Amino acid sequence: MDRDIPIPSISVLRCFEAAAKHQSFTAAAEELGLTQSGVSRQVKELEDQIGAALFRREGRGIRLTQAGKALAKSVFSDLGRLRRTISQAVAAGETQELLTIAALPTFAARWLVPRLNGFKSGRPNLDLMIYSRTEPFDLVEQGIDVAIHFGANDWPGAKLTPLCPEDLIAVASPDLLEAYPVDRKADILQMPMLHMASRPHLWKAFQKSVPEAAGQVQVGSYFDQFSLVIAAACSGMGAAILPTYLIETELTSGSLVALSGVEDGSGHNYYLATPPGDLTPPVAEFLTWIRGQVTRKVPKD
Repeated sequence: MDRDIPIPSISVLRCFEAAAKHQSFTAAAEELGLTQSGVSRQVKELEDQIGAALFRREGRGIRLTQAGKALAKSVFSDLGRLRRTISQAVAAGETQELLTIAALPTFAARWLVPRLNGFKSGRPNLDLMIYSRTEPFDLVEQGIDVAIHFGANDWPGAKLTPLCPEDLIAVASPDLLEAYPVDRKADILQMPMLHMASRPHLWKAFQKSVPEAAGQVQVGSYFDQFSLVIAAACSGMGAAILPTYLIETELTSGSLVALSGVEDGSGHNYYLATPPGDLTPPVAEFLTWIRGQVTRKVPKD
């Protein structure tokens, strides 16, 4: 039955996608380099084919109908997958292999990418495509060979291989330590504090390891990216609790000083997520290589 349904052209679908995104034929036309009437005509062609109105007029503007909203969600996803497929084909070019990797943005920028040349060395026919992702997703649908995940041992539809623990430590800049000398663990809690917004419990967890400490550890400055917390800590804005893997350069250079280890009690670790089924040779090689890059393995249950 589906074979008898004609598929709209890419130009028609792109016009609908742009109009749905902007809720405007004019803005869609500007994005696509077309006329407003041209976009309207293409959308009308799609409506005629589907047999339902996709937009309704509201004053001078347009709004998606319920049918339009349902179609837009699928079209956004389908065109996104098509773009990724083409991008991967372009990236691969005439090479024999392409490895697509997804990783947490800060982890990728600060730990993974600086090491990737070591993996690429000796593999002239292998190209890499790196994506940043913060949450689990469908690996097969997104066309990702391997993803680096931090959290619980839980990723539906994927096989998880332990990579390494997080290794949290409290750190401060030398300038901050001059203003707030640390002679004992409790002194760390007297410093201004920097917080990762998505993990506001970290300083509370540290405080539990200092029985004599009191006070409110939730006060301080909050940031939504580890990269911003690192920058603030280096500038002397406050003490921070950070994964060692993200601040190797700063610890080596001395721009951040390790003060104390921190156990957050979550049991979360870094994992390698791969699609179900057998691993391709590049994926298997990458997993072996990256596990050799970490300094500590996840303890076995």
